[in-house]
Amino acid sequence: MTDLSRILDHARIDELPNPYFGKVRDCYDLPDDRRILISSDRISAFDRILTSIPFKGQVLTQTARFWFDHTSDICPNHVLEYPDPNVVIGKHLTILPIEIVVRGYLAGSTGTSVLTLYKKGEREMYGHTFPDGLRDNEALPHAIITPTSKEFDGGHDAPLTATQIVEQGLLTQAQWDQISDIALRLFARGQEMAAKNGLILVDTKYEFGTDTDGNILLADEIHTPDSSRFWLADGYQAALENGTRPPSFDKDVIRSWVDARCDPYHDDIPEIPADLIAATSQVYIDAYQAITGQTFKPNMDGDTVLDRVRTNLAPYFTR
Repeated sequence: MTDLSRILDHARIDELPNPYFGKVRDCYDLPDDRRILISSDRISAFDRILTSIPFKGQVLTQTARFWFDHTSDICPNHVLEYPDPNVVIGKHLTILPIEIVVRGYLAGSTGTSVLTLYKKGEREMYGHTFPDGLRDNEALPHAIITPTSKEFDGGHDAPLTATQIVEQGLLTQAQWDQISDIALRLFARGQEMAAKNGLILVDTKYEFGTDTDGNILLADEIHTPDSSRFWLADGYQAALENGTRPPSFDKDVIRSWVDARCDPYHDDIPEIPADLIAATSQVYIDAYQAITGQTFKPNMDGDTVLDRVRTNLAPYFTR
């Protein structure tokens, strides 16, 4: 049984400078163009925090670490060091205003997903032309990039084409050419390695930024259960033929549970049962092990996770 007390619901550390608290990460900007990114165990949906999931932050940080290590030959990344299982010290980047989503399948449920738009009758999307007669969750002829604007002020991301990105001055042509090439190569590497572990990397999002010299680096996270859709290869073909959803890591059990019991955008969130939290924690752990092929080792140092993080970040205290 998962120890439900081993959660990092926040990492607000007064001795660290220039804080920024996101929905899931708590961040601090150091004075020398470095940034501390702490992955909490918070789980976000419906534009709010629902609860905290034990070991979620460690799983995401260590999954991204695995992929950063295995893709650095394709693209340099922002990582400088890992002082704690939940923490990355990275280069401070200027994040580019485009969210890069790479898709290998006609899948998804959001308003900007190719499956949603396809089922509405659209055949021209993101600068790509889709033929009639594709089935839900069918493999595309080749991986494609479906970029969207990156709305930093809480607005809704909007679909873009490569031409629009350059014409609107969001990226230069050279930047777009470089990023699109990198993204497709990262995705191909991800699909190849996932297949060896019996998984299908369906789609994923990448975030890029530039350093002080203008170099493009991979930022944020890569091929984690939160940034990517993975299906279990065993069972995919049967699901495709039956028109059912392919088997996957079902991280949405809490989201579905809440949505079934209230209006999650306006009502108070009901107390989420402990067994549901424990089950979701196990889903993340199982995902880590399946994606990386490594055994997950929960870090139990410190009286609490926050105590451990504080101890490991003490060298960065400025007051």
